[in-house]
Amino acid sequence: MKKLLAVVAVASLAMAGSVSAQEGKAVFEKACHVCHAMGVAGAPVAHDAAQWEPRLAKGIDALVGSVKSGLNAMPPGGMCTDCSDDDYKAAIEFMSK
Repeated sequence: MKKLLAVVAVASLAMAGSVSAQEGKAVFEKACHVCHAMGVAGAPVAHDAAQWEPRLAKGIDALVGSVKSGLNAMPPGGMCTDCSDDDYKAAIEFMSK
């Protein structure tokens, strides 16, 4: 029985480790497009490199921090209830190019 539990535990860890970040485009389409498609409330418009340049200069970790705590009209977490830091990074990278 102990051996079976050990095998199940190892398999569970392996599966958890294989979970990857969501695609940036997918995160954008499900959560970010509401504001970032047209720049609602001053949000930088997706794919407008000039608007993203000064924000990217702060560093990706600072931008993720802003998303997680909220900024101006953006609520904490943006509109993504299941995003990880890697998901936010992928979305920012997608929108900023």
